[in-house]
Amino acid sequence: MQSSKHHYGTRAILTGLLVGGLALSAPAWAKTHNIAMTAVETDIVVEGSGEKYAAWTFDGTVPGPVVRVTEGDTINFTLTNPATNKNPHAMDFHAAEIDFLKNYRAVNAGETISYTFVAKKPGIFFYHCGAPPMIQHVARGMFGAIIVDPKNAKAWAKADREYVLVQSEFFKNPDDVQAMFDRKYDNMLFNGGIFKYHPFVTGGGKLDAKPGERVRIYFVNAGPNEFSSFHPIGEIWDNVYESGNPTNKLNGVQTYVVGPGSAATFDVVVESAGAYPLVTHSLTGALRGAIAVLLVGPDAKPAPLMPMVPWVLPAK
Repeated sequence: MQSSKHHYGTRAILTGLLVGGLALSAPAWAKTHNIAMTAVETDIVVEGSGEKYAAWTFDGTVPGPVVRVTEGDTINFTLTNPATNKNPHAMDFHAAEIDFLKNYRAVNAGETISYTFVAKKPGIFFYHCGAPPMIQHVARGMFGAIIVDPKNAKAWAKADREYVLVQSEFFKNPDDVQAMFDRKYDNMLFNGGIFKYHPFVTGGGKLDAKPGERVRIYFVNAGPNEFSSFHPIGEIWDNVYESGNPTNKLNGVQTYVVGPGSAATFDVVVESAGAYPLVTHSLTGALRGAIAVLLVGPDAKPAPLMPMVPWVLPAK
């Protein structure tokens, strides 16, 4: 009996230590986020002239809303495809590590899908519709960005200002799937607009910063086909982080290639006031719309992660 009591007593002590140890090592920073999006087939403004495009979207904007969580957080995601839509839609999160057949399947109009994942790795990740033909769903605007901040905020330098830029190709005829396969795009977009952040064209805006600020650009290439060669004219990237992971750090980079479906985080520190265009150095893309001017001056105001999304132009 003494042996038995000793056995059970020891087991209880070990169990207590194990449970206590697990409790102490549990990620105190981890949170659960309930994120819901709706597939919306609607017209959006794509040019400063007011030209509209028959887009397929998440929540009515291109790109869709920025999702921001912290490494280790749990995401409960729900996608609703309203009965008023004409097409099936889906959601594929590149930040998730889950079964795509079960979770990324297309849902018909009038249906809803839900799934859960843990954001295990920090970075900037692409999300997009995966319903067939996927090339058309992406080309028509069903994409966005999810930022997974590192659980250790000291893993990289603190940014003074942050922006999300999503590059994508624009096909004027949204039903010409063959043109999408043939890479015959008409324009290149940043955040759903042609020269959206170019203050020297009609209806264009800008990205603001103050001299000496560390500006962090979370950059996603939605494609669906073309590579981006991201470059700051008049500057050099202070740091580049492949997929936005702080451990994937490069220093002093002039131009960095981001493939379709990939992403990277870029830091730039501009010492002097002036205009610094951020472009794809694949010039056919830049000169067709993929230029975002970082306007640096002492009076720069705070700005959202994706300025001018949606692009609402003044009434004529």
